[in-house]
Amino acid sequence: EPMSKRQRKKLLKQKQWEEQKDLRRQKRKEKRQKRKLERQSQPAPGQDGSVGKRLRREAVPSALRLVVDCSFDHLMVLKDVKKLHKQIQRCYAENRKAFHPVQ
Repeated sequence: EPMSKRQRKKLLKQKQWEEQKDLRRQKRKEKRQKRKLERQSQPAPGQDGSVGKRLRREAVPSALRLVVDCSFDHLMVLKDVKKLHKQIQRCYAENRKAFHPVQ
């Protein structure tokens, strides 16, 4: 059965993709190793005066308290609940980094 030009192109691309799979995997592996070596060669944060991760004891707790009420989730569509979940995760992450984290 004759193939259309589009089908032949698609088949050719699929074959090339499969043939180059090992090459892509090897490149990713080399890239990971290179990054690992670079990280090992760099001094630990804070030893050379650079600003790395801030130590937790530098944080001064704030007197503010924050409450997120999620009791209305039954009124939301699943998509909105997922968005709210991501927003709350982002808030927690930023609060961890903050100089005056709220409770």
